[in-house]
Order: sequence, then structure tokens, then C-alpha cells
Amino acid sequence: MLKHFPSAVACVSLCVFNVIGPNATGQEAAHQSNTMNYPETATVPVIDDYFGRKVADPYRWLEDTESEATAAWIEAQNELTDQYLESIPERTAMREKLEQFWNYERFGIPSRRRERVFYSHNDGLQDQSILYKADSLDAPRQVLIDPNTLSEDGTVALAGTALSDDGRLIAYGIADGGSDWRTWKVRDVETGQDLEDEVRWVKFSGIAWKKDGSGFFYGRYEPPADGELLTGTNENQELYFHRIGDPQSSDTLILKRPDHPKWGFSPEVTDDGRYLIINNWQGSEPKSQLFYKDLTDDDSQVTPLITGFDAEYEFIASDGSTFFVMTDADADRRRLIAVPAQAEDRSAWTEVIPQTDDVLQTVSLFGNTFYADYLKDARAKVTRHKIDGELIDELALPGVGSVGGFGGDRDSTDTFFSFSNYVTPTSIYRVDLTTGKTSLWRQPEVAFDVDQFVTEQMFCTSKDGTKVPMIVTRRKDSVLGGSNPTLLYGYGGFNISITPSFSPATAAWIDSGGIYAVVNLRGGGEYGRQWHEDGMRLKKQNVFDDCIAAAELLIEKQYTRSEHLALSGRSNGGLLVGAVMTQRPDLFAACLPGVGVMDMLRYHKFTIGWAWAAEFGSSDEEDQIDNLLSYSPLHNLKPGTCYPATMVITADRDDRVVPGHSFKFAAALQAAQAKTCPHPTLIRVETRAGHGAGTPISKKIEEYADCWAFLIDNLR
Repeated sequence: MLKHFPSAVACVSLCVFNVIGPNATGQEAAHQSNTMNYPETATVPVIDDYFGRKVADPYRWLEDTESEATAAWIEAQNELTDQYLESIPERTAMREKLEQFWNYERFGIPSRRRERVFYSHNDGLQDQSILYKADSLDAPRQVLIDPNTLSEDGTVALAGTALSDDGRLIAYGIADGGSDWRTWKVRDVETGQDLEDEVRWVKFSGIAWKKDGSGFFYGRYEPPADGELLTGTNENQELYFHRIGDPQSSDTLILKRPDHPKWGFSPEVTDDGRYLIINNWQGSEPKSQLFYKDLTDDDSQVTPLITGFDAEYEFIASDGSTFFVMTDADADRRRLIAVPAQAEDRSAWTEVIPQTDDVLQTVSLFGNTFYADYLKDARAKVTRHKIDGELIDELALPGVGSVGGFGGDRDSTDTFFSFSNYVTPTSIYRVDLTTGKTSLWRQPEVAFDVDQFVTEQMFCTSKDGTKVPMIVTRRKDSVLGGSNPTLLYGYGGFNISITPSFSPATAAWIDSGGIYAVVNLRGGGEYGRQWHEDGMRLKKQNVFDDCIAAAELLIEKQYTRSEHLALSGRSNGGLLVGAVMTQRPDLFAACLPGVGVMDMLRYHKFTIGWAWAAEFGSSDEEDQIDNLLSYSPLHNLKPGTCYPATMVITADRDDRVVPGHSFKFAAALQAAQAKTCPHPTLIRVETRAGHGAGTPISKKIEEYADCWAFLIDNLR
């Protein structure tokens, strides 16, 4: 949640989404008419008092994910889910289709260090992409780091890399089983051998090398207490410098603030090597402070640059002792400013690139030219500017979609960016920074016809009259008559923009006759600060109203009907699904809440959950209690209500949104409609996996096969 994420199966396209009518027979009819025998879940009388409001929490024991009782409950639930999914005839064909669609060559965005180029590559079905080195873009490549060799099941992932300025060493982070904890190692690029260096207990921090390659800066926490590796609260992050060749115990403390236990620090070193820039965050709200340290003076102190936590400040680049900073201070949609290192007050700031009607996402400086990446109605736009901010031109993009990349040092001669949308697999483009010309470097060849898909953007009207964008992708030959199985996806939070991107899983869904709709809800960052703030804390209901309006528009325009409509979302999007399905159980036939925040009264008591209070408000604040209770999925389930068919998705090693949220919600949902509602309520608990990042391809295919099979069976 933190900002700083062939013929053998051809029949699936034609028959997998056939609607089951009144005369349905066999297993399909059995799923629709019979109630399920759920594993019995014990209740324990627990009552909490929230400023005079008595709230029961009978499934509190499921928060203990390490207990034998919880393990037995998970085993019983997974057994029931497996039995149900195995009975769906189309499940095997969908798994085969997903393997076919995922099996294409993919490249990452290249980066350069001296005479070498580095990039990731996946031949198609490798669990983890491999990092390669090469002497040039088109030279034969050599394996530098292959994470597939780090575990037998593919669950140890490469979770970050940082090359020293001379390209001699690479620091790389390892994530074990999906956890947010990182262990960083150092490898000699020439020999491919690891040094003895290792730093542990790193979380929510990248690596910033000193320009001389002597070591790097990083943020870490104290080791968790026994039994709290995946649930313990993460506070009091500290910033250190690790010198190559020294043990971690000898690392130099750069900054800690025990008087502010919720502060976190992200390091960056300026291109000229003169300054360490420290981004200071507190929680998930995009308001920050900046500090700097003069690395040319061993005795220099960490010096405040911008303080007050009044707005978002992101360091972009430096020019001597002037820092370029992207900010939404006095600019709802962000602008670029220049801040002198010795500025005594804000009167010394100057505007470089002013705010426009579009939302500025990020800026890169190459030579004396800025490349500015914007969002226009959730679609990418890139402009070039002189160093004084004057507009040069707009970079021609391959189409309407999303871009990423534009990395490199100020003296780089080229840069690279990725481009994708819902019907275009991610392609990599090179920009010649001397001429400004763009050329294609790598474009995937997929085993299906993307030209058969069509994407269109429309706007729904929310309850308060706000226009909310939605992008719908479908087969060109789909007939709009209300009978199409349709999946609506949303997120709506944490200032995160949901932009068009390609996924083999969604391509398989669309190719099989389904419609895929993505709504850009308030709470995200698609239209700037106000769009975000209109979907947070006491205004969180706007997000759910936006989602409901999107679903109603799909029905109004006859893409689908409620009996063929599903809703999905993950993390904060899982909360969205839980809230909307409890508020409007009539609107959807099936729901897939993934790794969701389901207990809005206790989310802040685990790992990094406290950081989300800026977004949600917390039960420690009396003026937030009624609002949290008004939409908390766990607390709005009503016994006797028939909710949509639901498969809750979570993982046993998720230490971002701990799985206890999903466990409690699934247990309460089963109890609320057991014996009274024919719609299945299942939970799928993945093992050796976390919040999503680093999940092996094989596990992704299995999960999506199960999800799509579940939807097929319940959207007939």
C-alpha cells in the first residue's frame, strides 16, 4: 500500500461462459441450489469498548496465524475450496489457457553502468525473471542473478537491485515467501560471486550507493520479537550506512528519531555524489519532509531542507546546490520547483514546471532536459522541457496507455520506457537523448490475437454527481445484450493511480468471452490531491458510491446484468469489495476480495497497518468510530442476508495486510448465511506467499485459474 506494485483449448473461447438457464442440470445446478456445509468455526466471547460503543469480535482467535487451531481451520477451509473448484469442468481448460497466454518472452527496462547494460528477462513460464548483464543492448547476455535457484518452489524472489556507479558491484534484495522483509546481499558483477556482505531487517527502504562504491545507505528496523515476524508492529525505522566488507553490526547510524517512532526514511544520492537526500515519511499519507547531508564533509550533519509535513515533496535531481523537487504544495496536480540547499525560507523557492490540467506523475533530468510524465484521464502523456521549465514538445507514445521507466543518470545518452495497455503486452522503447527520437527495443510476441480486443473509456455519474472514469475491454465480437459475464475491478485509495496495463490473466478472461472493466475511483491519484482526499477518512463512502455507480452503468448500457456481474479488488481494493458487497448484495453475482482490509477497527494493530490511519482514520480516534463502523466489511455482515457468491483470497505470509482480516471475514460471512443462502462462501489461502509481490508465475496461474473458474461457475 505504500507508494514509496492453441486448438486444444479453443473451445474455452466459445463455451466456457455459456449461461446456465432455468433448466440447468448436473454439477452446475447443484452449485446454484444447494447450501454448503462449511467447517465449523468456533466463537469466543470478546467484547471491545470503543468510546462507549460495544463491539463483539468472536473470531479474534483467528488473528493468531501461528496457532494450531488456526492452522486446522485453514486446512479445513482449503479442503472445502479445493473440492468445490475441482468440480467445475472448465477449471482445467482455464488453467491450460492461462499457461498458454503467460508463455511469452518478456523483458524488463534496461539500465546502463559504464560499458554494460542490465535487464531482466523471462522466457515465459519461469517462476521468477532472471537479471542479465550484457556488453551492449544486442550483445549476448549472461546471467547475473537467477532467483529461480534460490528456492525449489520459486517463492524466494528478487525484490530490488541497486548497481554501484562504476557497475562493479550490485546490491540485491531477497524476499522470502512473499514477506515485506528484505535481506540485501552484494554481488561482484564481473565474477558473479557474492561478497560476504549482508544486511537484514530492511523494510520499506531502497538502497542508495555512495558514488565511490564504498558502501550504501539503507533503512532498517529492529529485529521482530519471537513469534511476531509477520504480525509485529513496524516502528522506529533507522537510516544506516553500510561499508562494503564490514559486518552489519558495524554499520554507521545516519539518522534516527525515537521521538517520532512513525517516521520512516528513504535515501537517495545525487548524481554528482555530493549530497545524500533523505525523504522522510510518516504513514501512507503523501505528505513528506526532505533532509540532506553533504557527503563531501565527513563531519556534516543531517540538515532539514523542507519540513512541516504540509504537502508531498519528492526529490527529482540536483544542479550544484539547487534541488529540483516535485510537489503538490500550492498545486493540486503537482509542479516542479527549485529549492536552494541553503534556503532559509520558502520565498527562495522558484517554480520550474508549473501545474497544468493534467496530473504530474514523475520527472527525470537528462543533461539540461526534463522529461515529465503526466496522467490525462488515467492515460499517459510525456512532455520535454528545458532546464528552466520551458516546454519543448510532447513525446510521441505508441498509443493510449501507461508508461514507466525514464531512468538513468543526468549524463546518460539514452533512456528507456515501457508501454502497455489492456490489449498491448508491455513493450520496451529506447529514447536517444541527443536527438529525442524513440525506437522500439523489444516487443513481445504472444500466442493470441490482441487485435480481437477493443478498449473504450466512459464516465459514470456517482451519487453526488461526480464524473468517474471507467475503461472497459472486451472482444470486438461480443454482443451487448446484458448476458456477458463481466468483471469490474477497482482500488480507490492511497493516492494510487490505476492506469491501463496488460495482464495475461485478464487477456484470458476477455478472450474467453468475458468483459473486463476498471473504474478509477476517488481515493486514487488519477486527478490530483483533491481526488485522493475526496475518497479518504470521513469521505471514504464516496469510493464505494463510485464503484456502485460504475456497476450500474455497465448494467444500464447492457454490457451485463447483476446475475452476470462480478467485483474484484486487492488490498485496499479488497476492502472495496467487502464494503460494496455488504452495502449492495443485490448488485453482484460473485465477488473476489483479495488480501483485503476487512476489520477497520483493528487493522492498525499489525505490522505497518498503523500507517494507514491517515487514509482511513482509526478506532483510536473517537470522531472516526461511527464512520469506520458504517462500512467495515466484517462489522456490516447481517445474518440471514444472501450475499453474492464469494471467494476470499489471502496468503499465509502476508505481512502487509495480515491474513487474520480475511480469516475473520470469511468465517463471519459463512455464519451469516449458512443454511439460508445457496451462494458459496469460500476462502483460498495460498501457502508460501504474501501480499502479491514476488509471487511465482506458477502460483499466479493456479490462483487465476481458480478465480476464473469460480466466476464461470457463478456468472452463468
